[in-house]
Amino acid sequence: MYAIKPISFINQEIRVEFDQPPLYSRTPIPPRRFFWQGEMWEIREVIEEWKDFDRRGKTAHNMRPSNMLKAAKRGSRGVGRFYYRVMTEDERIFQIYFDRAAWDQESKQGKWFLYAEYSYVIPTTE
Repeated sequence: MYAIKPISFINQEIRVEFDQPPLYSRTPIPPRRFFWQGEMWEIREVIEEWKDFDRRGKTAHNMRPSNMLKAAKRGSRGVGRFYYRVMTEDERIFQIYFDRAAWDQESKQGKWFLYAEYSYVIPTTE
């Protein structure tokens, strides 16, 4: 059984491309490729995906508790992240995410980030 271990924290904005554009711009699907530091990375496989609709910063306190429970399950406008752990064609493993927050006037649709690179490790049994 293999495990994965982070080897490099990156957390930089990236540009992504899709074979088919997502139906809803703020509810993305995994991209087909991403561009980072002038290089294109083709995604071979999505290893894992998850969502995080926790409210951070100022948004953590601007909602009634009854609505907060609903928002934690399905998200709300401008809140939430969609995470993907992917393997590229050259068998490197990265974690990317889409942040739905509106960072400024130009990014009302959110931004994509490359979070970290991982490697496979074989756990030792001692």
